[in-house]
Amino acid sequence: MERRILVAVDESKESMFALYWCITNLIPETSNVKLVLLYVKPTPAIQSFIATGYVFYNDVISDMEKYCIGLVESVMERVGDICKKLHSTDIKMERVVGSGDAKDVICRAVKKFEVDTLVMGTHSYGFFKRALVGSVSDYCAIHAKCAVVIVKHP
Repeated sequence: MERRILVAVDESKESMFALYWCITNLIPETSNVKLVLLYVKPTPAIQSFIATGYVFYNDVISDMEKYCIGLVESVMERVGDICKKLHSTDIKMERVVGSGDAKDVICRAVKKFEVDTLVMGTHSYGFFKRALVGSVSDYCAIHAKCAVVIVKHP
């Protein structure tokens, strides 16, 4: 039976450390594991500006989309490098890019890919920032239908 582990990644050092921790602690050399690497693109701020009556030129929208694509490619390249450096055998990997509110996209991906374990980093925000912004890891720990491992960067 194949174990499926989903790792939520972004451009932060916390998520890269969570991936590192996952590979070095959860993936033994001989197990049958599939690693699903999920990057969630943030919802473009453009939509909120358009809703309030601001209009952007096509060039600005195009530049923002190119930036997002470049960011996704950069993150996935870093993720691939980490996997290659840390694991001597080939890891079965699937790279997935979602878009929207990270907590919702992650929980949907857990269900869609039928993962056994969700691994994610935490930014370790303080009480007030978590209260204002919300904590993706807290939300996923409660709502994801699998084991959740939240890795703190040392």
